[in-house]
Amino acid sequence: MKKQSLINTCLTAVTLAIFSLNTFGAAPSKLQHFEIKVFHISGQTQEKMVDTYLKNVYLPALHRAGIAKVGVFKPVETDTSFGKRIYVFIPFKTAAQYLQLPDALLKDKIFADAGSSFCNADYKNPPYNRLESILLKAFSHMPLFTAPNHSTPAGERIYELRSYESATENLAVKKIEMFDTAGEMQLFIDLNFKPVFFGEVMAGNQMPNLMYLTTFSDMKSHDDRWNAFRDSPVWKKLSGLEEYKNTVSKAHVMLTHPTDYSDF
Repeated sequence: MKKQSLINTCLTAVTLAIFSLNTFGAAPSKLQHFEIKVFHISGQTQEKMVDTYLKNVYLPALHRAGIAKVGVFKPVETDTSFGKRIYVFIPFKTAAQYLQLPDALLKDKIFADAGSSFCNADYKNPPYNRLESILLKAFSHMPLFTAPNHSTPAGERIYELRSYESATENLAVKKIEMFDTAGEMQLFIDLNFKPVFFGEVMAGNQMPNLMYLTTFSDMKSHDDRWNAFRDSPVWKKLSGLEEYKNTVSKAHVMLTHPTDYSDF
């Protein structure tokens, strides 16, 4: 009973609606699925509580469940969301592994015991304000996530998470096509942006949208890469094509640093 209460409190409900399966079809097994958890926090007390839980409880439990590398990121100091969010990136080999994770954690006694104080925190002193979950499916031309290998200190690295919203689902399909098959994603790779993933959002609060994460050794590298991207003849030609006009209605740019306990 204690374990069940723990899981109900700690884990986001994992349910794929039937209409979603009918709409999108079963994803090819070669495409990874990703979850991005966003802890919305306020103040250093909550930040410390979430950090302690992630570092000592949640990430070790994910490792025991067969997920070797998990990314944890926080907004840079100049961002308006600094001190207010913690992002957790979890790559799954298949959609089935995503669905099976709650059961795996339910059976993990170490997780249940170590996470008890976090998950059973008093309602007057919660460890976070809200917990958001985003489910993504990898693009076909980058089916697997890639962990970067920067040698700079974690506090200097820049991990840029972007979300591109589209006005309609058809326009979202065109923007994904622009990335996946028309050359935009390949340009990021060619210019050494060191991308971690590109993904279609299957469930989240900004749909229809796509998201991707690129990484840089430091802010200078970030600025240099983006200048090269904007000046690229490939980008100028691609962005000028009529078929890809107005495919993005709103862009969200989140600059982050990896935490010192992030796996990459």
